[in-house]
Amino acid sequence: MKSFVRLTDFSKEELQEIFALADNIDEYKNALRGKTVVLFFPSSSLRTRVSFEKGIYLLGGQAILFESATLEKKEDIRDVCGYLQNWADAVVVRHKDIGLLEKMARSLGVPVINAMTAENHPCEMMSDLYSLSKRRADYLRCKYLFVGASGNIGKAWAEAAEAFGFSLCQCASENYRIAGVENIADIQSAILGKDIICTDSIPTELKADFRDYQITAELMQKANKGALLNPCPPFYRGEEVSADAISSSFFVGYEFKKSLLTVQQAILIYCMSR
Repeated sequence: MKSFVRLTDFSKEELQEIFALADNIDEYKNALRGKTVVLFFPSSSLRTRVSFEKGIYLLGGQAILFESATLEKKEDIRDVCGYLQNWADAVVVRHKDIGLLEKMARSLGVPVINAMTAENHPCEMMSDLYSLSKRRADYLRCKYLFVGASGNIGKAWAEAAEAFGFSLCQCASENYRIAGVENIADIQSAILGKDIICTDSIPTELKADFRDYQITAELMQKANKGALLNPCPPFYRGEEVSADAISSSFFVGYEFKKSLLTVQQAILIYCMSR
Protein backbone atom coordinates (compact mmCIF):
# COMPACT_ATOMS: atom_id res chain seq x y z
CA MET A 1 0.00 0.00 0.00
CA LYS A 2 1.33 3.45 -0.90
CA SER A 3 -0.09 6.84 0.06
CA PHE A 4 -0.52 9.73 -2.39
CA VAL A 5 0.43 12.89 -0.51
CA ARG A 6 3.00 14.63 -2.73
CA LEU A 7 3.75 14.08 -6.42
CA THR A 8 7.44 14.25 -5.58
CA ASP A 9 7.08 11.00 -3.60
CA PHE A 10 6.83 9.30 -7.02
CA SER A 11 9.03 9.04 -10.10
CA LYS A 12 7.78 10.36 -13.43
CA GLU A 13 7.47 6.75 -14.60
CA GLU A 14 5.28 5.82 -11.63
CA LEU A 15 3.01 8.80 -12.25
CA GLN A 16 2.70 7.87 -15.91
CA GLU A 17 1.82 4.33 -14.81
CA ILE A 18 -1.20 5.90 -13.12
CA PHE A 19 -2.06 7.53 -16.46
CA ALA A 20 -1.87 4.09 -18.10
CA LEU A 21 -4.31 2.74 -15.50
CA ALA A 22 -6.67 5.63 -16.30
CA ASP A 23 -6.43 4.74 -20.00
CA ASN A 24 -7.75 1.26 -19.22
CA ILE A 25 -10.09 2.06 -16.34
CA ASP A 26 -12.93 -0.02 -17.86
CA GLU A 27 -10.89 -3.12 -17.06
CA TYR A 28 -11.17 -2.35 -13.33
CA LYS A 29 -14.97 -2.10 -12.92
CA ASN A 30 -15.02 -4.29 -9.79
CA ALA A 31 -11.61 -3.32 -8.42
CA LEU A 32 -13.12 -1.94 -5.19
CA ARG A 33 -15.84 -4.55 -4.68
CA GLY A 34 -16.13 -5.18 -0.94
CA LYS A 35 -13.80 -2.24 -0.20
CA THR A 36 -14.59 0.82 1.90
CA VAL A 37 -13.03 4.23 1.27
CA VAL A 38 -13.46 6.82 4.04
CA LEU A 39 -13.57 10.43 2.82
CA PHE A 40 -12.91 13.58 4.83
CA PHE A 41 -14.13 16.65 2.93
CA PRO A 42 -15.41 20.14 3.88
CA SER A 43 -18.98 20.89 2.83
CA SER A 44 -17.72 23.47 0.30
CA SER A 45 -15.91 20.85 -1.80
CA LEU A 46 -17.60 20.17 -5.13
CA ARG A 47 -15.55 18.81 -8.06
CA THR A 48 -13.06 16.66 -6.16
CA ARG A 49 -15.63 15.22 -3.78
CA VAL A 50 -18.22 14.39 -6.46
CA SER A 51 -15.62 12.74 -8.70
CA PHE A 52 -14.16 10.68 -5.84
CA GLU A 53 -17.56 9.49 -4.60
CA LYS A 54 -18.78 8.61 -8.10
CA GLY A 55 -15.45 6.99 -8.98
CA ILE A 56 -15.57 4.74 -5.91
CA TYR A 57 -19.17 3.76 -6.69
CA LEU A 58 -18.33 2.90 -10.32
CA LEU A 59 -15.50 0.66 -9.13
CA GLY A 60 -17.91 -1.24 -6.88
CA GLY A 61 -16.72 0.28 -3.59
CA GLN A 62 -18.43 1.97 -0.66
CA ALA A 63 -17.69 5.60 0.26
CA ILE A 64 -18.27 6.88 3.80
CA LEU A 65 -18.11 10.67 4.11
CA PHE A 66 -17.14 12.84 7.08
CA GLU A 67 -16.46 16.56 7.44
CA SER A 68 -12.76 17.42 7.47
CA ALA A 69 -13.29 19.03 10.88
CA THR A 70 -13.92 15.51 12.27
CA LEU A 71 -10.13 15.09 12.29
CA GLU A 72 -9.67 18.21 14.46
CA LYS A 73 -10.27 16.69 17.85
CA LYS A 74 -8.38 16.22 21.12
CA GLU A 75 -7.86 12.53 20.39
CA ASP A 76 -4.40 11.87 18.97
CA ILE A 77 -4.57 11.26 15.22
CA ARG A 78 -2.52 8.09 15.72
CA ASP A 79 -5.33 6.68 17.81
CA VAL A 80 -7.99 7.77 15.30
CA CYS A 81 -6.03 5.90 12.63
CA GLY A 82 -5.57 2.86 14.86
CA TYR A 83 -9.33 2.35 14.91
CA LEU A 84 -10.00 3.57 11.37
CA GLN A 85 -7.78 0.98 9.73
CA ASN A 86 -9.99 -1.79 11.18
CA TRP A 87 -12.63 -0.88 8.58
CA ALA A 88 -11.15 1.42 5.92
CA ASP A 89 -9.30 0.12 2.86
CA ALA A 90 -8.20 3.66 1.87
CA VAL A 91 -8.69 7.17 3.22
CA VAL A 92 -9.14 10.32 1.12
CA VAL A 93 -8.52 13.60 2.96
CA ARG A 94 -9.01 17.26 2.08
CA HIS A 95 -7.53 19.30 4.92
CA LYS A 96 -5.40 22.45 5.02
CA ASP A 97 -2.64 20.81 7.10
CA ILE A 98 -0.45 18.54 4.96
CA GLY A 99 1.37 17.57 8.16
CA LEU A 100 -1.83 15.91 9.37
CA LEU A 101 -2.01 13.82 6.18
CA GLU A 102 1.62 12.82 6.59
CA LYS A 103 0.95 11.69 10.17
CA MET A 104 -2.05 9.70 8.98
CA ALA A 105 0.02 8.08 6.22
CA ARG A 106 2.61 7.01 8.81
CA SER A 107 -0.05 5.71 11.20
CA LEU A 108 -2.33 3.85 8.80
CA GLY A 109 -1.72 0.53 7.11
CA VAL A 110 -3.90 1.66 4.18
CA PRO A 111 -3.28 4.43 1.60
CA VAL A 112 -3.98 8.08 2.37
CA ILE A 113 -4.93 10.11 -0.72
CA ASN A 114 -4.40 13.88 -0.62
CA ALA A 115 -7.51 15.62 -1.99
CA MET A 116 -6.01 19.10 -1.38
CA THR A 117 -4.07 20.88 1.32
CA ALA A 118 -2.82 24.43 1.85
CA GLU A 119 0.46 23.25 0.28
CA ASN A 120 -0.61 21.33 -2.83
CA HIS A 121 -3.34 19.63 -4.86
CA PRO A 122 -1.81 16.50 -6.43
CA CYS A 123 -5.00 14.90 -7.79
CA GLU A 124 -5.90 18.06 -9.67
CA MET A 125 -2.42 18.32 -11.15
CA MET A 126 -2.62 14.69 -12.27
CA SER A 127 -6.01 15.28 -13.91
CA ASP A 128 -4.82 18.37 -15.77
CA LEU A 129 -1.63 16.74 -17.01
CA TYR A 130 -3.43 13.56 -18.02
CA SER A 131 -5.95 15.62 -20.02
CA LEU A 132 -3.13 17.56 -21.63
CA SER A 133 -1.31 14.33 -22.53
CA LYS A 134 -4.35 13.33 -24.59
CA ARG A 135 -4.08 16.54 -26.59
CA ARG A 136 -0.31 16.71 -26.92
CA ALA A 137 2.11 13.81 -26.98
CA ASP A 138 4.89 16.29 -26.14
CA TYR A 139 3.07 17.77 -23.13
CA LEU A 140 6.22 17.57 -20.98
CA ARG A 141 8.05 19.78 -23.50
CA CYS A 142 5.41 22.50 -23.31
CA LYS A 143 6.25 25.80 -21.60
CA TYR A 144 3.94 26.34 -18.62
CA LEU A 145 3.10 29.71 -17.08
CA PHE A 146 1.39 30.06 -13.71
CA VAL A 147 -0.11 33.50 -13.09
CA GLY A 148 -0.83 34.10 -9.43
CA ALA A 149 0.51 34.19 -5.91
CA SER A 150 2.44 31.51 -4.05
CA GLY A 151 -0.60 29.64 -2.73
CA ASN A 152 -1.43 25.95 -2.81
CA ILE A 153 -2.16 25.89 -6.57
CA GLY A 154 1.04 27.68 -7.53
CA LYS A 155 3.02 25.37 -5.26
CA ALA A 156 1.13 22.40 -6.73
CA TRP A 157 2.27 23.38 -10.23
CA ALA A 158 5.83 23.76 -8.93
CA GLU A 159 5.61 20.28 -7.38
CA ALA A 160 4.25 18.84 -10.63
CA ALA A 161 7.03 20.49 -12.63
CA GLU A 162 9.63 18.91 -10.35
CA ALA A 163 8.00 15.47 -10.45
CA PHE A 164 7.40 15.37 -14.23
CA GLY A 165 10.37 17.49 -15.32
CA PHE A 166 8.62 20.20 -17.36
CA SER A 167 9.40 23.92 -17.60
CA LEU A 168 7.38 26.22 -15.33
CA CYS A 169 7.52 29.99 -15.01
CA GLN A 170 5.50 32.15 -12.62
CA CYS A 171 4.13 35.62 -13.28
CA ALA A 172 3.62 37.75 -10.16
CA SER A 173 5.32 40.59 -8.36
CA GLU A 174 8.39 39.68 -6.29
CA ASN A 175 6.31 39.72 -3.08
CA TYR A 176 4.34 36.67 -4.24
CA ARG A 177 6.94 34.53 -5.97
CA ILE A 178 7.12 30.76 -5.47
CA ALA A 179 10.45 29.64 -4.04
CA GLY A 180 12.64 27.95 -6.62
CA VAL A 181 10.51 28.92 -9.64
CA GLU A 182 11.54 31.41 -12.33
CA ASN A 183 9.43 34.54 -12.02
CA ILE A 184 8.72 37.26 -14.59
CA ALA A 185 6.80 40.15 -13.06
CA ASP A 186 5.54 41.66 -16.33
CA ILE A 187 2.59 39.69 -17.76
CA GLN A 188 3.13 40.98 -21.30
CA SER A 189 6.65 39.53 -21.28
CA ALA A 190 5.87 36.42 -19.25
CA ILE A 191 3.26 35.07 -21.66
CA LEU A 192 5.57 35.18 -24.69
CA GLY A 193 6.65 31.70 -25.77
CA LYS A 194 4.28 29.90 -23.40
CA ASP A 195 1.98 26.99 -24.27
CA ILE A 196 -0.09 26.35 -21.14
CA ILE A 197 -1.41 29.26 -19.07
CA CYS A 198 -2.63 28.43 -15.57
CA THR A 199 -4.20 30.70 -12.97
CA ASP A 200 -5.55 30.65 -9.42
CA SER A 201 -8.29 32.73 -7.87
CA ILE A 202 -7.13 35.94 -6.19
CA PRO A 203 -7.76 36.37 -2.43
CA THR A 204 -9.72 39.52 -1.68
CA GLU A 205 -6.82 41.13 0.14
CA LEU A 206 -4.54 40.69 -2.90
CA LYS A 207 -6.86 41.98 -5.63
CA ALA A 208 -5.24 45.42 -5.81
CA ASP A 209 -1.81 43.84 -6.30
CA PHE A 210 -3.06 41.57 -9.12
CA ARG A 211 -5.28 43.98 -11.07
CA ASP A 212 -2.74 44.08 -13.93
CA TYR A 213 -2.45 40.28 -14.18
CA GLN A 214 -5.83 39.36 -15.64
CA ILE A 215 -5.70 36.84 -18.49
CA THR A 216 -7.76 38.10 -21.44
CA ALA A 217 -8.40 36.65 -24.90
CA GLU A 218 -6.24 39.43 -26.35
CA LEU A 219 -3.36 38.55 -24.03
CA MET A 220 -3.67 34.84 -24.91
CA GLN A 221 -3.00 35.79 -28.55
CA LYS A 222 0.56 36.68 -27.48
CA ALA A 223 1.29 33.16 -26.25
CA ASN A 224 2.47 30.38 -28.58
CA LYS A 225 0.14 29.23 -31.35
CA GLY A 226 -2.35 26.72 -29.95
CA ALA A 227 -1.83 27.91 -26.37
CA LEU A 228 -4.34 26.69 -23.78
CA LEU A 229 -5.91 28.49 -20.82
CA ASN A 230 -6.40 26.26 -17.79
CA PRO A 231 -7.63 28.29 -14.79
CA CYS A 232 -7.95 26.48 -11.48
CA PRO A 233 -11.56 26.38 -10.29
CA PRO A 234 -13.24 28.15 -8.78
CA PHE A 235 -12.28 30.94 -11.17
CA TYR A 236 -13.97 34.33 -11.29
CA ARG A 237 -14.72 36.10 -14.56
CA GLY A 238 -13.55 39.68 -14.41
CA GLU A 239 -10.87 38.91 -11.82
CA GLU A 240 -7.97 36.55 -12.66
CA VAL A 241 -9.57 35.76 -16.05
CA SER A 242 -11.77 37.85 -18.32
CA ALA A 243 -15.17 36.66 -19.53
CA ASP A 244 -13.99 36.72 -23.13
CA ALA A 245 -11.03 34.46 -22.28
CA ILE A 246 -13.40 31.88 -20.78
CA SER A 247 -15.63 32.08 -23.85
CA SER A 248 -12.68 31.70 -26.22
CA SER A 249 -11.21 28.60 -27.85
CA PHE A 250 -8.18 28.92 -25.54
CA PHE A 251 -10.20 27.78 -22.50
CA VAL A 252 -10.03 24.06 -21.61
CA GLY A 253 -11.15 24.13 -17.98
CA TYR A 254 -14.37 22.11 -18.16
CA GLU A 255 -12.86 19.51 -20.48
CA PHE A 256 -9.75 19.00 -18.36
CA LYS A 257 -11.73 18.48 -15.15
CA LYS A 258 -13.64 15.56 -16.73
CA SER A 259 -10.51 13.51 -16.14
CA LEU A 260 -10.75 13.92 -12.35
CA LEU A 261 -13.07 10.90 -12.29
CA THR A 262 -10.85 8.39 -14.09
CA VAL A 263 -7.52 9.74 -12.80
CA GLN A 264 -8.65 9.58 -9.18
CA GLN A 265 -9.96 6.06 -9.76
CA ALA A 266 -6.54 5.17 -11.17
CA ILE A 267 -4.78 6.73 -8.16
CA LEU A 268 -6.90 4.65 -5.78
CA ILE A 269 -6.25 1.44 -7.72
CA TYR A 270 -2.52 2.15 -7.97
CA CYS A 271 -2.08 2.97 -4.27
CA MET A 272 -4.28 0.15 -2.99
CA SER A 273 -2.44 -2.44 -5.08
CA ARG A 274 1.10 -1.39 -4.14
